[in-house]
Amino acid sequence: MEIPGFKHIYSGKVRELYAPLDSDFDHLVLIVASDRVSAFDHIHTPDIPGKGTNLTAVTNWWFDNLDISNHRSDELEVPEIVAGRAMIAKRLEMFPVECVVRGYLTGTGFIEYQESGTVCGIELPAGLANGDRLPYPIFTPAFKAPQGAHDENISFEQVIELVGKEVAEELRDLSVGIFLKASELAAKKGLILADTKFEFGNNPRSNVITLGDEVLTPDSSRYWDKELWEKGVRDQSFDKQIVRNWLLENWDRQSAPPELPAEIVQQTATRYEELAERLSRE
Repeated sequence: MEIPGFKHIYSGKVRELYAPLDSDFDHLVLIVASDRVSAFDHIHTPDIPGKGTNLTAVTNWWFDNLDISNHRSDELEVPEIVAGRAMIAKRLEMFPVECVVRGYLTGTGFIEYQESGTVCGIELPAGLANGDRLPYPIFTPAFKAPQGAHDENISFEQVIELVGKEVAEELRDLSVGIFLKASELAAKKGLILADTKFEFGNNPRSNVITLGDEVLTPDSSRYWDKELWEKGVRDQSFDKQIVRNWLLENWDRQSAPPELPAEIVQQTATRYEELAERLSRE
């Protein structure tokens, strides 16, 4: 897509990045969220209608409601052609760490727990079941792999090796602190924030560690309906788990991915839209 006043510089799995042509704003970048859906390190077809708009709306809602330095900038207007699905952001020197915080036992963490009583090597109390709340949120970082490769879980000691002790501790403390505050806000909307991942970078203009990328979206976080969870329902989500579940049953992950059925696409689109609506509801 050509956007007047900007040049395309990068394509990610879901996002497109553009740089302003005006050199006075070379410290900024335009981030456009597409409707593409990725799972198991592949981009799948067809797109999920409205996904980019809903992801952007969710990130903006959290930026508006969290008192944390973030990459959003108002120095330029978002071009009309991508209004609603894009934001102007400050360029950051990103740290190569996925800052994952888990508040509940689920997903691959539950699989590991069943085998060893740990999650990412962190020992947990015995007797926990799938979907149970953890005694306290745990920080389980990962090394951010290049596109097309798997992110790799790493220890906190390895984070220190990558970014230094002071930065590692700040990334951990910021991540857990944001998770706790976000969990409180989500609960007021009838939602449980089970786990999430953050990405941070250094803002070279202010030398401040800054929250970047998408934030607390259904692509980076696992949300549950609080009322259903209290009734014991654990197989729920507001994200692309619908897509993952279908792929697990219908794709061997060796051949080319099959096209997603229309009903899977629509169910996924509805879940993205519902989460954005529930968060913004007064």
